[in-house]
Amino acid sequence: MRVLLTGAGGSIGRILCEGLADRGHEVVGLDLVPAPEGVTGAWHVADCADPDAVAAVFADEHLDAVAHFAGFPGEQGLQDSLTSHAVTTAALLDAMVDHRVTRIVYASSNHAVGRTPREDLVTVDHRPRPDTFYGVGKVAAEALLSLYSDRYALDAVSCRIGSFTETPEDTRALSTWLSHDDCVRMVDAALTTPAPGYAVLYGISANTRAWWDLEPGRLLGYEPLDDAEQYAASVPAVEGDQDAAAHVGGAFAGRSFERPAF
Repeated sequence: MRVLLTGAGGSIGRILCEGLADRGHEVVGLDLVPAPEGVTGAWHVADCADPDAVAAVFADEHLDAVAHFAGFPGEQGLQDSLTSHAVTTAALLDAMVDHRVTRIVYASSNHAVGRTPREDLVTVDHRPRPDTFYGVGKVAAEALLSLYSDRYALDAVSCRIGSFTETPEDTRALSTWLSHDDCVRMVDAALTTPAPGYAVLYGISANTRAWWDLEPGRLLGYEPLDDAEQYAASVPAVEGDQDAAAHVGGAFAGRSFERPAF
């Protein structure tokens, strides 16, 4: 499958460039920065928020699918968050419709449900409860994917990613961690699962302490193999762990992230 990978120069993108190629996909990179050293495949420097620039990439490349992993990875103001996540997604979706590309995998976030209290296992049936404008941007992008899936019969899989690090870095991550290898497995499954329509999965590894339901991902072929628990002995408890566990979004749901929209 020939896949346009946006955000290909980012922390997740660099892992996916190599991992998806290892699984037989041909990756076409797209980022605001030039290709990292060692990348030999097709690469485009463009802003996903620019519909004309996105359309030009699609016109230059024959694509089978899109993996949209571009976007600012933290909190911004409302307008910037919507541009980074929703506007970029809309530009890609329009280009997909124009060029008859029918599959997209989206890097959403656990922060789309981050204000959900930490009680029972969070499923895809829980309502969106963003914890920040970053989370609002992700929810808006998911809504666009749902609309275009219904309107144009696109297959769109939204991956609500947890904590993507090489190893878990704090107590919360023992529940929210997504390993590098499982991330590749997740995106490969989302690209290849037959006819998902619009679907949501939680992008975490098979963590013993998981806060999110992995069954929707398994139904799409995502079978995580790693578990953050193997690192538990090396992750010390610190002050603030209890507050970070009050909501599934952790610190993002705290007062320090509260700000006006304008």
